[in-house]
Amino acid sequence: MRILIVEDERRLVGALKRGLEREGYAVDALFSGEDAAAGLEAAPEEYDVVILDVMLPGIDGVQVCRDLRAEGIAIPILMLTARDSTRDKVLGMDSGADDYLVKPFAFEELLARLRMLLRRPPVLLPAQLTVGELVLDSARRRVTRRGREIRLTAKEFALLELLMRNAGQVLSREQIMAHVWDAEFDSFSNVVDVHVKNLRKKVDDGRGDSLLETVRELGYRLRA
Repeated sequence: MRILIVEDERRLVGALKRGLEREGYAVDALFSGEDAAAGLEAAPEEYDVVILDVMLPGIDGVQVCRDLRAEGIAIPILMLTARDSTRDKVLGMDSGADDYLVKPFAFEELLARLRMLLRRPPVLLPAQLTVGELVLDSARRRVTRRGREIRLTAKEFALLELLMRNAGQVLSREQIMAHVWDAEFDSFSNVVDVHVKNLRKKVDDGRGDSLLETVRELGYRLRA
């Protein structure tokens, strides 16, 4: 899924971005509250979750969160802060944040909290997805078809998860690019087609009906 990091500590941003991309997430970064508020209010559907630092130059993270909620934007927000007092935690949660993580933190804990947030409303998303004979366990990062484990790269896993969460719907190349790759990626690249082709080989493997369909001139669909 696609994550936005809003944090002015550039070294931390770099470390988080590298780590999250290794896990298969697409990651963008902004460094001020003003940029975050403007970007998210203009296109909140571009991201699946926001990692938002409290202490930002200009508008702080608490105010960004309040403003987004006031606009009716329900995107999951994980707030980061160096403040660990109960009062600060309550302030962060009362501003509309979904979760609160105190620095310094273990990267594994961040991943666990992100997985939890990605399963939250507006639609409660299960950790295990099943489409026909295909089963994806997002918590264990495991995919099977008819009980046979399918080994995928991080990007292939992210692509399959997106398709399974939208099973039966046609997703355009642009929609897939927006959720699986970050904003800096070349939108004219054939990377989506290449990954779909590789994923189809692994998921279908010549056994039974093909689940992953190409819809001419529109995009791709996982048959429900």
